Amino acid sequence: MKENIILKGCHLQILSLISICGSIAGLPAIYNGVNMKLGIAGSGMIVKEFLTIVPFLEKIEVTAICGRKSSEVKLQELSENYSIREIFIDYDEFLSSPVDTVYVAVPNSLHFDYAKRALEAGKNVILEKPFTSAYQEALQLCSLAKEKQLFLFEAITTLYLPNYQKIRELIPILGDIRIVQCNYSQYSRRYDSFKEGVILPAFDRELSGGALMDLNIYNIHYVTGLFGRPKNVEYYPNIERGIDTSGILILEYDTFKCTCIGAKDCKAPIANNIQGDKGCIYQNTPANVCDSFEVISNNGEVQAVNENRYPHRMVNEFIDFEAMIAGKDYEKCYQLLDHSLLVCEVQAAARKKAGIVFPAD
Repeated sequence: MKENIILKGCHLQILSLISICGSIAGLPAIYNGVNMKLGIAGSGMIVKEFLTIVPFLEKIEVTAICGRKSSEVKLQELSENYSIREIFIDYDEFLSSPVDTVYVAVPNSLHFDYAKRALEAGKNVILEKPFTSAYQEALQLCSLAKEKQLFLFEAITTLYLPNYQKIRELIPILGDIRIVQCNYSQYSRRYDSFKEGVILPAFDRELSGGALMDLNIYNIHYVTGLFGRPKNVEYYPNIERGIDTSGILILEYDTFKCTCIGAKDCKAPIANNIQGDKGCIYQNTPANVCDSFEVISNNGEVQAVNENRYPHRMVNEFIDFEAMIAGKDYEKCYQLLDHSLLVCEVQAAARKKAGIVFPAD
């Protein structure tokens, strides 16, 4: 089923105003020449969050959105609020539309199927985190993308944020790294329902849920993006009804140890610490936000750093996705895919050791 939506004049006026204001503020003006016609598969919270940043994406136009029949009212609201011309209920019809890139933002367990079908239809794919449920699925998608000379990206904001790049640059001044700590603990309202026996996707083993896949996956990206492959992985989760509601992941490197905490059943101050024998980097925001941080030397000197430019964490990654596609930069795309494969390998190894089995395994 497909519906054509007429663009609302008031929305265009608002977008024009944002474009002017953005230019004044030194931010990119919007719609100065579109290179990417983006279609969205999904209508959940992350989609709504993404749509708020579209005014900053000058070369990307969202032309279509696809969801299930049960989400039709929500799709209609999104199309009207964000001037999306076409609504699809059937995914195959959606893939037959003129979109050239598909942003897959459906439940974790559906990532592989939706991405695979999009690649087979000749579309570039931006795949929400976590990349896939199982490592073998990730390998298949990467192979298919390369075979068809298409772009495939994992939407993981951390890697594209200027602050994260700056942290990588500053690590040598910390001396020999001894300890790395990442804590992303965020009590979930869905956990209240979970305790009452209502299992929503975030805690559904059948849908590849759990704290590792939802929150700790960001910590894995953060650490492996800076230090590469660990030599050993251990995972100690708190498990209820077969799924991890929180857990401690241990990544062992040759010269240092790393602990990554991801929790949805309890709360604590969020922090990332990279500790060397000459100083440390301290950050009090989640790995996927990677906001301002401090470099603290052993003599007590503190340097505050914040090089992030945009007001939302998702802007940089989508600008980079569009630039790689427009510039046919397959080499950079494949390097990023190697990273996503490593993260998928780590999470799969952690789950295996903890006895957390998904249908995709």
